[in-house]
Amino acid sequence: MNIILLSGGSGKRLWPLSNEIRSKQFIRLFKDEQGEYESMVQRVYRQIRTADPEANVTIATSKTQVSAIRNQLGNAVSVCVEPMRRDTFPAIALAAAYLRYEEGVGEEETAVVCPVDPYVENSYFENLKKLDELAKNGEARLVLMGIEPDSPSEKYGYIIPEDKEFVSSVKAFKEKPDTATAEGYLAQGALWNAGVFAFKLSYVLDIARRAVDFEDYRDLYLKYDKLPKISFDYAVVEKEPSIRVMRYFGEWKDVGTWNTMAEAMADKTKGNVMLDETAENVHVVNELDIPILVMGGKDMIIAASGDGILVADKERSGSMKPYVEKIVTDVRFAEKSWGSITVVDAEPGSVTMKVVMKPGTRMSYHSHELRNEIWTVLSGRGMTVVDDMEQQIGPGDVVSVAAGCRHTVIADTDLTLLEIQIGSEISAADKKKYELNGALFIDDAPDRWNE
Repeated sequence: MNIILLSGGSGKRLWPLSNEIRSKQFIRLFKDEQGEYESMVQRVYRQIRTADPEANVTIATSKTQVSAIRNQLGNAVSVCVEPMRRDTFPAIALAAAYLRYEEGVGEEETAVVCPVDPYVENSYFENLKKLDELAKNGEARLVLMGIEPDSPSEKYGYIIPEDKEFVSSVKAFKEKPDTATAEGYLAQGALWNAGVFAFKLSYVLDIARRAVDFEDYRDLYLKYDKLPKISFDYAVVEKEPSIRVMRYFGEWKDVGTWNTMAEAMADKTKGNVMLDETAENVHVVNELDIPILVMGGKDMIIAASGDGILVADKERSGSMKPYVEKIVTDVRFAEKSWGSITVVDAEPGSVTMKVVMKPGTRMSYHSHELRNEIWTVLSGRGMTVVDDMEQQIGPGDVVSVAAGCRHTVIADTDLTLLEIQIGSEISAADKKKYELNGALFIDDAPDRWNE
């Protein structure tokens, strides 16, 4: 089974834990079978592997998310990176071209597309296999999976089937309704539209070619800005006459707000948190090194990180986006393919950050023209390379890197550094990459601090 996972998000709805670099799907609030915290993307990937160990998984995403994907999933998945954000139709078309021309998947083979962040039980992924089989049978050019509603919700679009059979032709699609209208849809056997569908690659590639003439994936990548900026629903789904829908009856949650996330979280609290005996229906996530004490709270969500602190009524938390958009702050935490960075202090002319690297990883070999850097090793062992000169490092070692010097850090063990950047301009633009030992190592996604 070929699965395309759509990974997007602007990082607004689960602020302050999510931001422009760390979207909601990368926040570790669930637990795996061993009781270890995991994120949405880790949970979904684990469930896919349980349902189909041989599944070919490709994540369609933007440049800013690649490092977090590599950090959490390693190289186990393929990543198809948009050169720019242009909605779901271009992203799916590019991913289809990636499967065909980079992965060597035949045009008449099928692909299943779904979001990367649903909170579902394992039966959801077993049903994806059924959806894939329906697409293979060719009875319809496009096959959807609709969610059996548990309420007349105003949050979702609806699929109106021709009948109430397990698999049915589609009569109509409806936009998000008011409650009374949704009740009427449910009486017709309507399903929530969760953005899950399957098709043969040739089907989507032919539609993409009608919009842009391209030869292969790399050609389409270069012409990506010529594809219409439109959703897959509007560009394809609602125009397709040969379409069927399959019902899904299991648990499905869109954990897109703090209120719905709290329902799915593994624990009521995470981090240094204390609730008194009168706290009722309170969830707290604390990423800071200071304690949080809650007394007498009721129906609340509290979240604290280096980016800010949220204290909200759970129902009200779903309306936070316009307020968060008014908050201007630099990102203080980011996952990298090799580990993570946490900004400890930032002021004009200097930035101090804690750098944590995984064993066997390394940063890109690069230089900065406008800043000096000082690394102090707090724990672990590894090696620095500065202008091709290698130096073994361990706890207590200090390495200075002058502006213009090429440099990198290679971790032999878990390695923790304190990095101080000093310069007239500290920005992502001030970076040039070089080959090291004949190879150009590309750290997957540039971010605010650009290491």
